[in-house]
Amino acid sequence: MSDLAPKVELTPPDIEPYRAGNTGTEYVTSFAVAEPGPHVLVAALTHGNEICGAIAVDRLLRAGIRPRRGTLTLAFDNVAAYREFDPLYPVASRYIDEDFNRLWSPATLDGPRHSVELERARALRPFVDVADYLLDLHSMQYATAPLMLAGLLPRSRELARRIGIPELIMCDAGHAAGPRMRDYGGFGDPNSAKTALLIEAGQHWEKRAAEIATDVMLRFLIALDVVTRDDVAALGGPDFDATPRQRTIEVTEAITITGSQFDFAGDFRGLEVLPEKGMLIGRDDGRDVRTPYDNCVLIMPSRRLIRGQTAVRLGRYLD
Repeated sequence: MSDLAPKVELTPPDIEPYRAGNTGTEYVTSFAVAEPGPHVLVAALTHGNEICGAIAVDRLLRAGIRPRRGTLTLAFDNVAAYREFDPLYPVASRYIDEDFNRLWSPATLDGPRHSVELERARALRPFVDVADYLLDLHSMQYATAPLMLAGLLPRSRELARRIGIPELIMCDAGHAAGPRMRDYGGFGDPNSAKTALLIEAGQHWEKRAAEIATDVMLRFLIALDVVTRDDVAALGGPDFDATPRQRTIEVTEAITITGSQFDFAGDFRGLEVLPEKGMLIGRDDGRDVRTPYDNCVLIMPSRRLIRGQTAVRLGRYLD
C-alpha cells in the first residue's frame, strides 16, 4: 500500500444525524434502562481518519440496539478532524491541532492550553469520568493482525480474554507524548474497578477493519451482559463466532524519537520477530537502536517519525 495513494475500501458514514444526541453534548448518545448495570462507553473517531469505529457505532445506532441493563453511551470523539477526511489523502485528518489521544491527564485537561482536540476532550471528559467500562475503537497504519491493547492491569487482560477476539492481546504502558483515554483516571488505577480496552482493528481503510471493529464491539457488550448474543447477532461479521487461541504480547519498552531524523533499518510493518539480541532496528540521528533481547517483537512501527513520538514498541510473546 503506497503512502501517497493508500487504497480506501471504506465509505465514511454520515454521522450528522447523531449531532444532537440526547446528552447535551454533540455527537454523544446515551441509553439507560431501569435494570441495574454498569455504565459502558464505546468511543469512535478518537482519530479522525480511523473511520472503522464510526462505521461500527453507526451500525449499532441504526439497528436501534438498547442495553438490557445499566447505561450504554456512544460517542464520536474528534468530529472536527473527521469532517476533514478526504479519501484522496486520508492520512491528513488524524487530528486538527494535536493528537486527541495524548491529552488524558488531569494536568492537561485542567491546564490553560487550548486546541480543537483539547476542547473536545474537556467536553467528553464527564462521560469518561462516569464510565465503568470503555472500548475505544481504533485502526492502524499497516495491514497487520488486529491488536487488543489491554494495558498493564490484570482486569483489563481478563476482559480481553472474555471478549475472545482478536487473537493478539498487547499489554503496554502507553506513550511518552501523553496518556491515552484508555489509561485516564480509574482506568489506569490498580485500586479501581474501572476497565478500559483499545482495539486496533487493522489497517485504517481496509474493509476488514470495519468488520473487526464491529465484532469486537458486539462481543464487548455481550461480555458485560449489556446485550445478549441474540440482540446483536444480525450485525455480526466474520469474527462474531470466532474462537481463536489468544496470545499475549508484553511490551517492554517504547522507542521514543529523540533526534531530528529516525530511519528504520528495514521495511518493518509490525509483528516482525527479530530472533537475536542486538539486531539493528533503526537509527535515531545516527544512534543505533537495537533489540534488547532475543525474539523481540516489533509492534506498530510508525510512519510519523517525529521527535517526541513513538517510533515502535518492543515486546515479547508470553504465551
